[in-house]
Amino acid sequence: METKEIAILAGGCFWGVEHFMNKIEGVLSVESGYIGGELDAPSYNDVKGGTTGHAEAVRVIFDSSRVDFETILRQFFEIHDPEQTDRQGVDIGTQYRSEIFYTNDTQKEISQKIIQLLRDRGYNIATKLSKATTFYVAEQYHQAYTTKHNIKEPECHRYVKRF
Repeated sequence: METKEIAILAGGCFWGVEHFMNKIEGVLSVESGYIGGELDAPSYNDVKGGTTGHAEAVRVIFDSSRVDFETILRQFFEIHDPEQTDRQGVDIGTQYRSEIFYTNDTQKEISQKIIQLLRDRGYNIATKLSKATTFYVAEQYHQAYTTKHNIKEPECHRYVKRF
């Protein structure tokens, strides 16, 4: 029986995060969007300047009977650099920060556990952990960007084994 759960993750440019999240067995859909700021219904033009407080993020809807939140989170930490503050590679600004927006207390606890595990392994984790607020879906041209443009591997994200 399918059981839907939502994970909201910010790890730099949403195109790359979306690309890798879609590869996980049990993920039903991934939407790019904005979260964590003060402006209602922001547009890409609003967010790209880094003044709204919003982060580029993805909302991952997954079947928790097929994949758990921890598996998604481990993948998240392996497809972006969680040690960078307010940037990912050449993308610089608070809108490119690393942040987990938990939707329930269990996600918060799992996130804390995984962040501590990585710190225990010597990583200087900059990833923030915040309660989810309103997620605003990005413009249609940002959705499934790598698929629409036949990009096999996004330049903004690389897989790095950390677990």
